[in-house]
Amino acid sequence: MPDVVGAEDLVVGTVVDLGSYTVTRAEILAFAAHWDPQAIHLDDDYAAGHEFGEIIASGVHTLGVYQRLAVLGVYRRWPIIAGRAIRDVQLTYAVRAGATLRGEVEIAAVHLTDEARALVTTYGRLFVGDRPALRLTTDAYLRRRPRDDGRAGRGTE
Repeated sequence: MPDVVGAEDLVVGTVVDLGSYTVTRAEILAFAAHWDPQAIHLDDDYAAGHEFGEIIASGVHTLGVYQRLAVLGVYRRWPIIAGRAIRDVQLTYAVRAGATLRGEVEIAAVHLTDEARALVTTYGRLFVGDRPALRLTTDAYLRRRPRDDGRAGRGTE
C-alpha cells in the first residue's frame, strides 16, 4: 500500500496483506517469562498435560505480532495521530512454536470527524495456514489531507 496523505485516501473495504511472521519457541518463552508467566506458556511438563499438549504463545504475544505486522505493513504509511480503541479481540486458534502467522487488515470505516482528522476503523486478522488465529477491531484517529490553503481538512464538507 502506498503512503496515505490523508484519511480521505483510504477506501472502505480494502484488504491489505501484512505479510507473515514465524514465532519461535525461544520467543514464546522469553515473552511469557516477562509479560505473561503462566505455566501453559513456560512449563513443558504442565503444557504436555494440558489441552494443547505443548507450550503455546500468550494471546498478548499474538496480539503483539499482529501489531508489528500492521505497523510495518500499513500503519507507518498512514498519518496516524493516535489509537483510540482495540476491541472485539478473539483468539481463535492456539499459536505454537514454529507457527507462521499471516496478517491482513481491512479498512472498515472512515468517519471524517472534523476538518483536521478522521476516525478510521479497521478489522485485523492473523491466520495460521488458513485457520484464523486472531481477530480484532481497531479505531485510530488519522490526519486529513491538507487543504489548498495549508490548513488541515479539505474544507468541502
